[in-house]
Amino acid sequence: MTIKMGRFEMPKRLVKDEASATNTYARFIAEPFETGYARTIGNSLRRVLLSSLEGAAITSVKIEGVFHEFCSMPGAVEDVTDVILNLKKVLFKTYSREPQVVKIKVKGPSEVTAGDIEETSSVEVLNPAHYIATLEHDGRLEAELTVGIGRGFAPADWSDKKRDPGVIPVDSLFSPVRRVNYFVENTRVGRRIDFEKLVIEIWTDERISPDDAIVRGATILRHHLDFLANYDQDLIEFEKSEKAVDRDREELLKKLNMSVNEIELSVRAANCLNNANILYVGELAMKQESEMLKYRNFGKKSLNEIKQKLQDLGLGLGMKIDEGTWKAPLRSAAAGAEKSDM
Repeated sequence: MTIKMGRFEMPKRLVKDEASATNTYARFIAEPFETGYARTIGNSLRRVLLSSLEGAAITSVKIEGVFHEFCSMPGAVEDVTDVILNLKKVLFKTYSREPQVVKIKVKGPSEVTAGDIEETSSVEVLNPAHYIATLEHDGRLEAELTVGIGRGFAPADWSDKKRDPGVIPVDSLFSPVRRVNYFVENTRVGRRIDFEKLVIEIWTDERISPDDAIVRGATILRHHLDFLANYDQDLIEFEKSEKAVDRDREELLKKLNMSVNEIELSVRAANCLNNANILYVGELAMKQESEMLKYRNFGKKSLNEIKQKLQDLGLGLGMKIDEGTWKAPLRSAAAGAEKSDM
């Protein structure tokens, strides 16, 4: 017997806060969620992002003339332990699933940085300015670094009995995600105010962008749930009634038909839209950011304000709305009078 379940209110899309985004930080917003689901998704995604994304890191080091990590290096300011600690912080990007060996050869006097590591076609150094050691005039550093791929944190593996003499295993931080924070806020859908908004912040290092991180994390989470959903996929059927589809369409049309005066913009932003002859929210939503910035006296501050107002409605700039879905009402005499009075 098939069990029919009622329709769930689901987020329409994921929005990134472009104003605060960098190469290693981004703030994402998704809404609306049914009560409790934003926290469930946020907590699960946070755990996956921190523990399960792959990255490249040094797994072992072999330094010429050094047989264990507690040795000293002649001609070097640092001892072997400090050099290894600095090497562990070098960020790599590898294009091979197999462990790769890269070399470093530097003679003193010199300051050794990650940029002195000899890259290969399979391994790239992402933070070449990172400090490794200082060599005096008689100092010399020759080392082979094994770079592997893994997930999360892996302690040094001393169990390999086939390890060559002088090879020192090191702890490896493979995870390219440094920090994840999420919080849940209330949001409105129609007249109901008991829905939730999920805001999730992601900090990464240079091995992955926050955009790629959230996509990979969500994909991993989905794959771990697929087998449950496929156990008996014919058992449960969610409601897909015409009434539900019509209700969504009516809500969208209501928003698109709103006057831009109804979304409570600042005087400056409202005047810019008035001068550009943009009277309806639907017209505004179809505009591109680059197009908006060309309007006279329209700057980044007004752009961010408008993006936030549209986001509050579940809309955004650059939307593709065909005429079959919505068409701007004809400019009536009343509309013209309203414009002239502004």
